[in-house]
Amino acid sequence: MSEDNPPPTQAHGSATGTSTHAVLEQPMVQETESGQKLLQFLQRRLNLPPTLLHRWVRTGQVRINGSRCKPFARVQAGDIVRLPPFAFKLAETGTTPGDPQAPINESASNNAGSPPLPPMIGTDGYLWAFNKPAGLPTHPGTGHEDSLSSRLAAYFADAPFRPVPVHRLDKETSGVLLVAASFEALAKAQEALRAGALAKEYVVWVQGAWPYEETQLLRHFLRKDSAQGYEKVRIAAPGEANSREALCLVRPLRVAQSQSLLLVRLLTGRTHQIRVQLAAMGHPVLGDPKYGAAPRRHVPRGAYALPAPARAGGADKKNPQPEGLMLHALRVTMPCGRIFSCLPSWVGEHALTDLPDPVATASAPQHGDGCGAFPLAEQSATNKFLRQ
Repeated sequence: MSEDNPPPTQAHGSATGTSTHAVLEQPMVQETESGQKLLQFLQRRLNLPPTLLHRWVRTGQVRINGSRCKPFARVQAGDIVRLPPFAFKLAETGTTPGDPQAPINESASNNAGSPPLPPMIGTDGYLWAFNKPAGLPTHPGTGHEDSLSSRLAAYFADAPFRPVPVHRLDKETSGVLLVAASFEALAKAQEALRAGALAKEYVVWVQGAWPYEETQLLRHFLRKDSAQGYEKVRIAAPGEANSREALCLVRPLRVAQSQSLLLVRLLTGRTHQIRVQLAAMGHPVLGDPKYGAAPRRHVPRGAYALPAPARAGGADKKNPQPEGLMLHALRVTMPCGRIFSCLPSWVGEHALTDLPDPVATASAPQHGDGCGAFPLAEQSATNKFLRQ
């Protein structure tokens, strides 16, 4: 699908065949909304405070197919939800800030000058994949209103279920980002993420010669700290309060004396995980102003030093320092086997022209109680993607 093509239109629900009055006071649950809790359905349709919606349901002013219901009852496609006659008029003037998934005001969203959506990579029913460019946040935040989620809300302002991102990428990280255009697709994709059944792989250029020839498991404990008005993640000691274990698999693709290209598969999804863990290993991501000042370190005992021919290729003295964060979400593999992938737009010596094979996880990761890099059991021979 080209960059100029709009996304699929199945997200746009319709209520043809009914009067405007009936649609407002008795909306029908569309296929994209099926499976939501009633309170979620009402919040997405009306964008009103949950306490108010709870009161309407509790007092019987909201009903499903004519029957009284509870806020956490599940709505299904075709259900008729009766609302108070003043609900939509109140919603037109009501605002609930701070929710990145909340609908935005339609009069503002229909602005012809709204930024376009990023290029779409592919679709699987109501699950879509976009190639998020570096510099575009996933959600709006402090200092920026533009984001992928706000663009989706603007583009699908009239949809009963406005498509939302399934996960997030850092603002300066480019690549594959999944979007759900129905509640069922959102729930299934997020459950796959929690269960570790959805594989996310990244390519990244780091400083220095990566010392391991074969796939390594990186294990650290991370903790969020707030300092000088912004959030930063740091390495923590195992068992430290508010710390969380971070695991990823790393395989080298190209190695040179000054820079290395790595393929990373996340096993956990922590904030800034790849950037922090690689910096902790003494190989920060190129172009990372936040974690890029990590000190260089010596090759640890037991590390696999690469042979001289492999070090000769890749980025080196003739390769200038790139601009921007050299971290790209390369590929997402769904539990069903469906793959969404896109190559980074890097040029010159940093360019990647072919998709590498996925990081194998057939062998169980082996690590003790410490942190750092650990080899996998029954490693295969030399990585075929290393330049000779």
